[in-house]
Amino acid sequence: MTISSGKRRQPSLAQLRAFAAVAEHLHFRDAAAAIGTSQPALSGAVSALEETLGVTLLERTTRKVLLSPAGERLAVRAKAVLDEVGALLEEAEAVRAPFTGVLRLGVIPTVAPYLLPTVLRLVHERYPHLDLQVHEEQTASLIDGLHSGRLDLLLLAVPLGVPGVTELPLFDEDFVLVTPLDHWLGGREGIPREALKELNLLLLDEGHCLRDQALDICREAGREDAPVTTTAAGLSTLVQLVAGGLGCTLLPRTALKLETTRSSRLLTGYFAEPAPSRRVALAMRAGAARGAEYEELAAALREALRALPVRVLDTEG
Repeated sequence: MTISSGKRRQPSLAQLRAFAAVAEHLHFRDAAAAIGTSQPALSGAVSALEETLGVTLLERTTRKVLLSPAGERLAVRAKAVLDEVGALLEEAEAVRAPFTGVLRLGVIPTVAPYLLPTVLRLVHERYPHLDLQVHEEQTASLIDGLHSGRLDLLLLAVPLGVPGVTELPLFDEDFVLVTPLDHWLGGREGIPREALKELNLLLLDEGHCLRDQALDICREAGREDAPVTTTAAGLSTLVQLVAGGLGCTLLPRTALKLETTRSSRLLTGYFAEPAPSRRVALAMRAGAARGAEYEELAAALREALRALPVRVLDTEG
């Protein structure tokens, strides 16, 4: 018997949301906590969805939950539907009142401590009705969060080269060389990049884009080996290792004042022009409903950041 599409039962958003949560967590308790419902209500919603669709979505055992082959296929569809509904709500909110509601901003750790004071001050003064929520994560996690809809906007080093992401460049900033007091390059200006070939350079752990940038700079200077003997999870630790005489490191100019004033056993060296540098930008989903707001925010940030030791980009790029 063929059932006409007009009489076919439709799944509810609550059912799709419950199934998507279970598909992500593969655990009823964790999935229920993630969407703020009870475990019985979650299980009931998934069972109702299975009945509505006429397929088995989950394979339930006493120890774990698995997606059935049909569940694997339909989980992708369910997530796509929920993403579109989220985009619809976001666009409606943006139309009602720009710079209101929640804005979930992701920031990389090598930017957050140095730029957030400026960002937060700008938002507080210019956009008082904007509920800014900040998430500090490494680049890969931020991009994943942007694609999934968990985050709305990113503040990080570019270029990313990621399809579906639009970059709004803010500024370029030079790297400087931080050394112990007795280092032969300490306090010097006009340091050639080739000097990096001979240095014991301390780097951040894998996953930090600043580590990758430092390695790229070393390769451009003609260094073929990866200068990794000691690593750190953050710039503060890295600088303290330098102060202890374990080596040198590269810092972006925006981090210099905060990180080097914690120790009197450091000197700063400056590279010859053109100095190695990085570009920092906002990044949003291509075609984001609030894209015009994000572009306005980027323009306001460029003006606010002029007080920092950076080269503000007056145009996008």
